[in-house]
Amino acid sequence: MKINFKTKSFSETEKIGIKLGSLLKRGSIVLISGDLGVGKTVFTKGIAKGMGIYDYITSPTFMIVNEHIGEIPLYHFDVYRIDDYRELYDIGYEEYFYGDGVCVIEWPEKIMPLIPEENIFVHISMGDSFDERIIDIESHGVKYDEVIKEMK
Repeated sequence: MKINFKTKSFSETEKIGIKLGSLLKRGSIVLISGDLGVGKTVFTKGIAKGMGIYDYITSPTFMIVNEHIGEIPLYHFDVYRIDDYRELYDIGYEEYFYGDGVCVIEWPEKIMPLIPEENIFVHISMGDSFDERIIDIESHGVKYDEVIKEMK
């Protein structure tokens, strides 16, 4: 199942993330793809807020993963600097991907052999103006189809 949104500001992009975050359950995997500077971390901030997490959310580019504690933990991955997906074995990625939190993974195309088959895939791209973004959200798996239905 697929839906898309067009936003005209960072706050509108964040609001779509908030809606998604409010619908996620333990064990959810969200993949966020898009060019540098398109708003992947802004969207992730929204997901965190939707989950009731108001930490300062930044891209964990140099740390690979940031953990944010909430009723459901949020594990925010940025794998932009990964050269080989096997590097994630060193940090025990399985505990995150198959644990009791929500995983948000920026740049998932760098680690596709490790990504669970069932996930929510978000692609953010530039629109016609500087602030406009096109957000495409696609579910892979029945449990995520329900999430997408709720976002409409």
